[in-house]
Amino acid sequence: MGTSLKPAHIDLTASPRPDPDHADCRGVASVLSRVGDKWSVLVIMMLGDGPKRFNELKRMINGISQRMLTLTLRGLERDGLVTRTIFPTIPPRVDYELTDLGRGLSEPVKALGEWAMDHLTQIEAARTRFDRRNNG
Repeated sequence: MGTSLKPAHIDLTASPRPDPDHADCRGVASVLSRVGDKWSVLVIMMLGDGPKRFNELKRMINGISQRMLTLTLRGLERDGLVTRTIFPTIPPRVDYELTDLGRGLSEPVKALGEWAMDHLTQIEAARTRFDRRNNG
């Protein structure tokens, strides 16, 4: 006898309208994915004390590639967190700076980054213990 792929229960009731408490979950998730990404956190932290040039940011953020910094800055600019100002010099100078919205995010992001740095050794030790327990 084969397995039936017909649903056992088809009598499902749906709520007439979405729960207003959860209506913005997708929007919030997209914002959190931007501000929670490691490169965005580091860029926001570095811009917290004023405008920076691209190469200055690249030097300050260890391990970020030119392409990833470009993509991160574009995403932050698109979300209204960073402004890009081009100065008409030769060669042109480009500065990146937090907007008011970005400055409002700067404090919690800075706190998150500092917390991560302060607890890095504890987290690494916990990972090591977990891996030992679960890998043999």
